[in-house]
Amino acid sequence: KSSKREWKPLEDHSCTDVPWLLLFILFCIGMGFICGFSIATGAAARLLSGYDSYGNICGQKNVKVEGIVNSGLDLTHKKYVFFLDPCNIDLVHQKIKSIALCVSACPRTELKTLADVQKFAETNGSTLCSYELQPTEYTTDPRAAKLCPKYPVPESAPIPFFHRCAPVNISCYAKFAEALITFVSDSSVLHRLISGVMTSKEIIMGLCLLSLVLSMILMVIIRYISRVLVWILTILVILGSLGGTGVLWWLYAKQRLSASAFETQIAKDNLQALLIYAIAATVFTVILFLIMLIMRKRVALTIALFHVAGKVFIHLPLLVFQPFWTFFVLIIFWTYWIAVLLFLGTTGSPVPNEEGFVEFQMAGPLKYMWWYHVVGLIWISEFILACQQMTVAGAVVTYYFTREKRNLPFTPILASVNRLVCYHLGTVAKGSFIITLVKIPRMILMYIHTQLKGKENACARCMLKACICCLWCLEKCLTYLNQNAYTATAINSTNFCTSAKDAFVILVENALRVAAINTVGDFMLFLGKVLIVCSTGLAGIMLLNYQRDYTIWVLPLIIVCLFAFLVAHCFLSIYEMVVDVLFLCFAIDTKYNDGSPGREFYMDKVLMEFVENSRKSMKEAGRGGGAEGRELKPM
Repeated sequence: KSSKREWKPLEDHSCTDVPWLLLFILFCIGMGFICGFSIATGAAARLLSGYDSYGNICGQKNVKVEGIVNSGLDLTHKKYVFFLDPCNIDLVHQKIKSIALCVSACPRTELKTLADVQKFAETNGSTLCSYELQPTEYTTDPRAAKLCPKYPVPESAPIPFFHRCAPVNISCYAKFAEALITFVSDSSVLHRLISGVMTSKEIIMGLCLLSLVLSMILMVIIRYISRVLVWILTILVILGSLGGTGVLWWLYAKQRLSASAFETQIAKDNLQALLIYAIAATVFTVILFLIMLIMRKRVALTIALFHVAGKVFIHLPLLVFQPFWTFFVLIIFWTYWIAVLLFLGTTGSPVPNEEGFVEFQMAGPLKYMWWYHVVGLIWISEFILACQQMTVAGAVVTYYFTREKRNLPFTPILASVNRLVCYHLGTVAKGSFIITLVKIPRMILMYIHTQLKGKENACARCMLKACICCLWCLEKCLTYLNQNAYTATAINSTNFCTSAKDAFVILVENALRVAAINTVGDFMLFLGKVLIVCSTGLAGIMLLNYQRDYTIWVLPLIIVCLFAFLVAHCFLSIYEMVVDVLFLCFAIDTKYNDGSPGREFYMDKVLMEFVENSRKSMKEAGRGGGAEGRELKPM
């Protein structure tokens, strides 16, 4: 019955899935309640101004806590939190294992002895020892060993907006990272990696900017030369992969020949890293060539759809900026979410711990609020991404089903956003909630797998990994189906379930076309991502190679390549989305129209030629049964 539905593109507009929109609004009100509760209970003040180990908030008058000495102090002039041993991390309880005090100034120079600490207190009026000790007692009182900072006291500076004294020495940060990265057994390696990142930070920023520029250039190329883009990308990827592999082996051979018996450990590490990179690049190049050899006959099937997608970007240039708006909104939400999470970490009533200091803890059901907060992170993030998908789908549907392109709205993107806000927010909320239902169990299983690492038997480990893999595959399938459901909603203005069912029927009826067009298109966009990553990585190798004698550039190069892939993925995913929407529109158009009077095609002339060529190829395949005919038969 669903396959016989009469599609009426853009003719009717009605509100869809209103109950789900109300449910989403109620959920967001709950998220707001958590934020308001944490602020009302003083968590915001404790987070921003900081508090000491006795429950006093720095920079204000405080209320006495029963059973806690040194609580209830007037610390109006002491606005900064100072830790007696700031580099002592308790990884299990995720906190700094040190007494915290409120001080009036952070030590801007290293203090090597208690006499220096005493002189700093007398000169700057900032007492770095516990409140019960006077500055004159720092060098005479035996309690100073426990109540004064561990010396040498590192040079510190206040963290902007958070009033904490943080060490400025890189070695202390290395200790932080050393506590967090448990798989690094040699601390000297970690120190060299971090120093390599800090030394190369200007190069890293420049290469990240280069990847952004390359992504923008590639989007421009897609718009204007889409017909030859496939072949250009293929040639450039071949040259780039061969060139990158050749440069890596050349650098390895050059450094191997010039190596001496007295070379530094850093140079040895770089030589080993070059060998690993060269072998990995060689294997990657061989696999890439095999894939391109297998898919070479189907490349022609993608060109027509890419050409129409290029026209879409010409008529809808604002589509290029969709990743910016989505990323900007996500950054705002994630910042809010992290701030509230930090508020929750300092929310609660003051409770004495075993050491006689104060901890803030929530009692009763309120201590489970962070679970609600975590679900909110997943659902609202998926909701924002789904809004982007619905916006892109609505704009492309408007373009495809408008016969006269002169009659397009002045800004189809804004028109699509307007339809989304007025009619389809409920559908987006429902689709994003379904993805959330799959993500949460997968994340729980991943957390369990991480916690039980090395403790569970082989059978349990295999079952956990199988469950995680199945949930990941289900999530990807549902994401693809959701995107097509949003397209169907944009066309017919139907609710989520009806749209998903209609889109699924269309996709099943065109399963071979999905495999022939959509997969090849995604592969070509993947080649674009590979091109950007290879170009940025090659530039990084050439620049970082000049620092090989005194800097380990393994970590900087990995950071740059990961950022380049992320940027390329954000931009080219929009193009991939446009191709997917065009394909569904094309499938609906070919199913319900045949080009006869009254049932004219909506598609572009290039797609009409593509359909005619496919029909001719099918006829020739039916007569000849050759290999080329079989290759084009799915179209």
